[in-house]
Amino acid sequence: MQKLIDLYKQWKGAEPANVQQIPGGGSNRTYFRMTDHEGQSVIGVIGTSRDEDHAFIYLTEHFNRRQLPVPKILAASDDQLRYLQTDLGSMSLFDAIRGGREAGGRYTLKEQELLKRTIRELPNVQLRGAIGLDFSNCYPQAEFDVDSVLFDLNYFKYCFLKATEIDFHELKLEADFRLFAKDLTNDTYAIGDSFLYRDFQARNVMLNHEGRPFFIDYQGGRKGPLYYDLASFLWQASARYPHKLRRELVYEYYNSLKQYTEVPPVRHFVNRLSLFVLFRTLQVLGAYGFRGYFEQKKHFIESIPPAIQNLRELLASSSPFHYPYLMDILRQLTELPQYQQIEAIASRADGYKITDLNPYKAHPQDGPATFSKYDAQGPLVVKVFSFSYRKGIPEDESGNGGGYVFDCRSTHNPGRYEPYKQLTGLDEPVIRFLEDDGEILTFLDSIYKLADAHVRRYIQRGFTSLMFSFGCTGGQHRSVYSAQHLAEHIHEKFGIEVRICHREQNITQTLK
Repeated sequence: MQKLIDLYKQWKGAEPANVQQIPGGGSNRTYFRMTDHEGQSVIGVIGTSRDEDHAFIYLTEHFNRRQLPVPKILAASDDQLRYLQTDLGSMSLFDAIRGGREAGGRYTLKEQELLKRTIRELPNVQLRGAIGLDFSNCYPQAEFDVDSVLFDLNYFKYCFLKATEIDFHELKLEADFRLFAKDLTNDTYAIGDSFLYRDFQARNVMLNHEGRPFFIDYQGGRKGPLYYDLASFLWQASARYPHKLRRELVYEYYNSLKQYTEVPPVRHFVNRLSLFVLFRTLQVLGAYGFRGYFEQKKHFIESIPPAIQNLRELLASSSPFHYPYLMDILRQLTELPQYQQIEAIASRADGYKITDLNPYKAHPQDGPATFSKYDAQGPLVVKVFSFSYRKGIPEDESGNGGGYVFDCRSTHNPGRYEPYKQLTGLDEPVIRFLEDDGEILTFLDSIYKLADAHVRRYIQRGFTSLMFSFGCTGGQHRSVYSAQHLAEHIHEKFGIEVRICHREQNITQTLK
């Protein structure tokens, strides 16, 4: 630490007034915010690998010459184990889109725009960043090749697949691995030299006060296909990007790519991307298996079901995968009992769909807007109501007393404005009004946490009925939005039956 302070003093001419350690990423580097007496700050870094630090310093200096949105290296020690870089602030893209992620993939327009800005900037880094770059400085290797692909595929095999105890033929699987690796590294429409970021994710994108993205933690980058980074970003399991939003972001990337190079045909581009989505999914499962099953880190274990769901959706698509034995093993993997609960979250084309293109449409089979008394013997069923306070709080026919009742009237009311008066909280204009305003998301955030704990405990204790009710002035906008979103949140998280009743709208729906 003293050597880092000495480096700062050598650069600044005085010791820092304050030094505060800040959270780092997945590497062994340690980060500090170092502030002078005037409140100006820089980031000080202490590394453990000279080669890794050299790669970051070299790439950063090269990217700055290409005028790319990355930090600047202000000073570095002779051994490059300590260096200073510009402070890009504390707001990452990961933090900025937290609301959409925690709402189960319902990203507001503002959050979607941040994602689009970021994805439009990626080809700039990949292609302009590769111009004049000496890839021999990359760490731990200079290029994405067959050996690196096979390493990651075997990482998946030994750290994840074997841990599931699926019986498989080692040589047959290895043969498909080699064919897969060959396909990933050969492209008939090769774009030429491009920089593969490798760890392109929302945590590694910082946002300035104008919302412009800046990129960090690219020290593992190398020469390689640009599809890899797009797959890494858009199919990150925890992000839960809806299919519709993913499609829009791929479109934004493809159009941005046209500014830098001649692009391959759309069909070829999509087919290539699907190969890298499959590869990245297996690579991620390997990491989750090692960190979760072997190191027993809870976060990684909890990340496995969403990754399996990504794999399940990919296998159900029309993507051209010509590896029959591998595909058979992967299908067996997605059918294992320990991964079946998340399958209750239907694979939805737009991220919202439940049984119809409009998830909020009342279906005839759901009957009138009432619920019959539920038989006390069986699994937990959650009932969620929206209602108007003018007409009273809904009765609980199970006899359990009515459960939770939440008052939505503290949040901004779209019903006060003429364009929304004939709509409900199920209609897209009202949804966007509420989400762009943001009050309803903050309101629901605490309710999600409370409901999660309560549902989990009810399941553990074997209870069969739980009720949540949301009231507002007319039972039309805020209460309807809140009830629908809590119902879908519980259904997606726990895979249990949820019955929705928008009482004043005479709409019922059952999520089985």
